[in-house]
Amino acid sequence: MKEQLNLFLTAVMFYSRIPVPRSLGFSNERLNRATRYFPLIGWIIGGIGALVFYGLNWILPVEVAIFLSMMATIFATGAFHEDGFADFCDGFGGGYTREKIFTIMKDSRIGTYGTVGLVGILGTKFLALQSLPPLTIPLVLVAGHAFSRLMPVMIIFTSWYSREDELSKTKPIGKRGKNSDLVVAVLFGLAPAAFLPWQLMAVVLPLSLLITFLFKKYIERKIGGYTGDCLGALQQMIEVVFYLCLVGIS
Repeated sequence: MKEQLNLFLTAVMFYSRIPVPRSLGFSNERLNRATRYFPLIGWIIGGIGALVFYGLNWILPVEVAIFLSMMATIFATGAFHEDGFADFCDGFGGGYTREKIFTIMKDSRIGTYGTVGLVGILGTKFLALQSLPPLTIPLVLVAGHAFSRLMPVMIIFTSWYSREDELSKTKPIGKRGKNSDLVVAVLFGLAPAAFLPWQLMAVVLPLSLLITFLFKKYIERKIGGYTGDCLGALQQMIEVVFYLCLVGIS
């Protein structure tokens, strides 16, 4: 039980800005095993957004409450995934070789592709959430954040890490652990969606698996595998797909 708590706290430490005990320590093996709790971190981040929305919706217009709930989730992760998405857009949009893609993604400055990508994906999230009944938004935030973090875990377990050079700005990244870690991640990723209409998972699950498969083939062809930026980009894309599918079936 203590080891599982340490794995969970490692996931919290790496995938969010939520403080953890200083005595926790770090190891690559523990980080690899902590990927089992990546979707569970989505429960926490989505829960933060849900609480912010629920509280503010009593006193502010629903649009403002949605926007501030989105900001709360971004602050809770330190824009971890949004940063990866912007770097992915810049690198794969402007790079034509593996080396050039890595060079662009390592640059701390954001380019045109990254700017347009961030505006587009955040705007789409906002418009999709705005189209849903306000009473459902808290649960949708939790389910969307959890489910979208499952697909990067799928990439970790079906692809391989494309190592960058020693000057990379990317943090250590979780890699494939045990098969039981994948099973736990699947359970945490799918559980919140059980409280939403069954038609949602009938549409979003196969669609997300298809997108993940095509995304995997694309990044393997371009750079030989995945990086942290690629995983962040996939999380953002699947989160948007989740909201759009729910809007569509509604």
